[in-house]
Amino acid sequence: MASRGTTETSKLKQNLEEQLDRLMQQLQDLEECREELDADEYEETKKETLEQLSEFNDSLKKIMSGNMTLVDELSGMQLAIQAAISQAFKTPEVIRMFAKKQPRQLRTRLAEMDRDLMVGKLPRDLYTQQKLEILTALRKLGEKLTGDDEMFLSTNAGTALSQFERVSTDLGSGDKVFALASVEVEKAKQ
Repeated sequence: MASRGTTETSKLKQNLEEQLDRLMQQLQDLEECREELDADEYEETKKETLEQLSEFNDSLKKIMSGNMTLVDELSGMQLAIQAAISQAFKTPEVIRMFAKKQPRQLRTRLAEMDRDLMVGKLPRDLYTQQKLEILTALRKLGEKLTGDDEMFLSTNAGTALSQFERVSTDLGSGDKVFALASVEVEKAKQ
């Protein structure tokens, strides 16, 4: 006899992951097409996507308050949404890998960026931003960072990443994450 609710829980988790993937892809597509859109169209589309993320965030909050079996599995998604809303992370690809707990893919992306920087394919400021995001994500996933990586983080971390680090230190404190996300959504709407 199958465990009661196991199939439903699995399906719900799959649906939530697919919805998060869709929203992250939407953000990534928007950034990639930024040059093709006029400023108003870009801002409106970004605002709509952030509103969708906020609604998704509210749904997760409701699910997590009523079904404790999903809390641990949803914590990563919750933090990824908070990061997207707060703009701590600017790279949807990094947010997606973080949400799916993919440290190996994050390290591969970091190696590709190192290579691209050396050959002049990636500007230094973009490299710094994305490396910060990846290193922060790796740290939050419990990965060991080198001394150089720790030094890079402490030298270059801005307030958004510091705020994300501080709020997300306690995964069990979902209310703090949601409170910060709500504040950031309100800022984005204005």
